[in-house]
Amino acid sequence: MAAAFGGLSEAMALDFTIRGWHADLNPADGPAPRQVPKSLLRRLSPLAHRAFRAIDGCIAPGEALPAVFSSSHGQIADSLALLQTLQAGEDLSPAGFSLSVHNAIAGLYSMVYAHRLETVALAPGVGGVGPGFIEALGLLGEGNQEVLLVFYDEALPDFYPATGYRLSAPGAALALRLALGGAGLVCRFEPLAAPRGDGEQPLQLPALVEFLFDTRAELRLGNNGQGWLWQKR
Repeated sequence: MAAAFGGLSEAMALDFTIRGWHADLNPADGPAPRQVPKSLLRRLSPLAHRAFRAIDGCIAPGEALPAVFSSSHGQIADSLALLQTLQAGEDLSPAGFSLSVHNAIAGLYSMVYAHRLETVALAPGVGGVGPGFIEALGLLGEGNQEVLLVFYDEALPDFYPATGYRLSAPGAALALRLALGGAGLVCRFEPLAAPRGDGEQPLQLPALVEFLFDTRAELRLGNNGQGWLWQKR
């Protein structure tokens, strides 16, 4: 998908509309997501709870949208627990394994909303939040009227060296409802000539949330030799 918008990294600027957004910065043990059936609630990890609480604020019950799910490390705490189980010589839970993979939350989204539209589960690595926007704008460019873009990450377990990952941020989730027109916050997204070093997605996410909720007209973020500019129009 990003390849279809490869020119964006060279000279292209795109206008789009944020038709709704909702951030979940609550502790992991916050309230249960409203739209998740009780039969699925027990399957949700703390990170999945956050992601679905954010989604609750963007789409109505029974509604489904094509979606992009972006997470640097996914449900890394669950993955670590599985590795520790293997190290102890114990058998893995098939359900635990299936719910730890990178597209697990995207799969649960399809179950909760009876969703059969296109869904992308993205691991942006050190790229930050920019790749998520590229994927979502790519889906809009293919003719979708609206796209749900969900960012989510959790704090790294103590096992992982934060310095090595350049990461020291608590978990958070942000859901955005994007379109190419209509009512909402009109923005422009374009590459910056100068590279930036703002760290991975979890470190950039608070700045994106602040940009949405305050009066700043511009946001500049990037990492690993790439920079991006968001402008409120």
